[in-house]
Amino acid sequence: MSKPQFVYVTYIRTTPEKVWAALTEPQTIKKFWFNITADSDFKPGSPWRLKFEDGRVADTGEILEAVPPKRLVIKWRNEFKPELKAEGWSRCTMEIEMADYYPDFGGKAVKLTITHELEGEGTKFIEAVSAGWPKVMSNLKSLLETGDVAFQEYAS
Repeated sequence: MSKPQFVYVTYIRTTPEKVWAALTEPQTIKKFWFNITADSDFKPGSPWRLKFEDGRVADTGEILEAVPPKRLVIKWRNEFKPELKAEGWSRCTMEIEMADYYPDFGGKAVKLTITHELEGEGTKFIEAVSAGWPKVMSNLKSLLETGDVAFQEYAS
């Protein structure tokens, strides 16, 4: 039986290096992730944590893989909603690659694929990330392409 998962793909007019930097630099993460603070050095084996502005821990985990500027894998668990935390650990894989989107016209972009899988059983956590990732990634795309985010505040 397959694990519950959510896959999100977006194309961003930028370089893999800039996408990697945005995904791993705490000051940039805060800009596109609704003022969430990331705490990690993004090296394999290192702890990883997301915190709300008020200091509450949103999510925790561990960096499982970090291959700049191509692949980042995080062991991830929600900490602030009991029903999501109860579903246990998940695995978030972020893959970054160059993609020709209109090769006849010279168009190039970065293809960013996020695959978020629950390690155990359940559906609530995957439902939550299915609603959250599109907003967070829209902000990332807008920030890298225009210098500003699409959404200023998170609306669930």
